[in-house]
Amino acid sequence: MRNYFQHEQALVSSKAKIGENTRIWAFVNIQDGAVIGKECNICDGCYVEKGAVIGDHVTIKNGVAVYEGVILEDDVFCGTNVAFINDRYPRSHRSDAWTLEKTCVKKGATIGSNSTIMCGVTIGAYALIGAGSVVTRDINNHWIVTGNPAKPVGYACCCGRRLPSTLTCIVCKLHYVLEGDELHLKTRKSS
Repeated sequence: MRNYFQHEQALVSSKAKIGENTRIWAFVNIQDGAVIGKECNICDGCYVEKGAVIGDHVTIKNGVAVYEGVILEDDVFCGTNVAFINDRYPRSHRSDAWTLEKTCVKKGATIGSNSTIMCGVTIGAYALIGAGSVVTRDINNHWIVTGNPAKPVGYACCCGRRLPSTLTCIVCKLHYVLEGDELHLKTRKSS
């Protein structure tokens, strides 16, 4: 018995592993060997390939393909039409062996609509990738990046808001400290 919702027009392999209370909408195709956690929302027109791993509480908006080698940890949000790449040297007809390069999107990260994520990169926890950005290198925890190629333009709180120069969130009051170019949570609530 299924413990998740599957729209009648979704294709879900019986060999895919899908967590409870996940919702899979119309025109989604999930292949054998795909792993999707609990309480996820996989929106219309998405594709999840064998070998892709999606954590718990992940939202994948319309038109996103998650290929083999891509790992989306818990609480990740992917906007519409995010493009994940898993082949650095794509060719239709190859004579050499294909090398899979893994991509990891860490807990709580947000990827804006129409962004392209190159293979072999790690997007840090709670990072925010601006819409339309092209990520070609690793992104640190809490970084906000935009552009082509994506470059840091600020820091994001765990709640998703841009942090002011004080590094204390004006919404949830979490306070952070910078150590080098890494942001770390210092206190749960500021005074």
